Amino acid sequence: MKKSYTVPCSLAFRDAVNGLAAARGVNAADLARSILLALPRSLVEAAPDTGAPGAEDRETVILKSGPAAGRPWRRKPRLQVRMAEGTTPEQIRRALGLALGLAQGRLALDLNDPTVPPPPVAVAQDGRIAEAEGRIARQDEEIERLRATVAALSFVPLAHGVRTREEALHILGFPPGLNPSPTTVRSRFRMLATIHHPDSPYGSHERMSQLNAAAALLRAG
Repeated sequence: MKKSYTVPCSLAFRDAVNGLAAARGVNAADLARSILLALPRSLVEAAPDTGAPGAEDRETVILKSGPAAGRPWRRKPRLQVRMAEGTTPEQIRRALGLALGLAQGRLALDLNDPTVPPPPVAVAQDGRIAEAEGRIARQDEEIERLRATVAALSFVPLAHGVRTREEALHILGFPPGLNPSPTTVRSRFRMLATIHHPDSPYGSHERMSQLNAAAALLRAG
């Protein structure tokens, strides 16, 4: 179940996130979800949190209702996103910060690099080493699951392009014979576009072209 989150952040951070989302044809929630899907949660939690805006960092909005309708109001900048219930504003900011870093070339991550050690796990002082080893094993399993998810999303482009409805369903990851609504098609396209856009770490011009063709074919009926 999804929930609407108000994420306080600086104006500069909000504008950068909205600019990246607009460039990719998605929204801020799609960017955050793509990071949380593709990267181990431990890496997201270790990423820096830009935090809430400073005392002087405010934006001016015009009130649209109530007794003060039409008047300007200085408020904290924020992002409004819909995410899975249980997500925190801090996790969302960290995920969006990673998305910006990857898009701007300030960060580079390789989930297939065998030299990257697993995140450290603290061993309890009472010597419960077995428990710590179990947590490490679960983290390794989660990383492998995420790698498999990214690999599954990285479909093999069709050699002849997207010509039929069944091929369009395949490219967008829908089962054969399904009749997804325009809203469902748009949501799936946006999620996949954050992964396959040429500017993303897993991007491909050919995959993005076929995603566009598949979405257009399904929208046309």
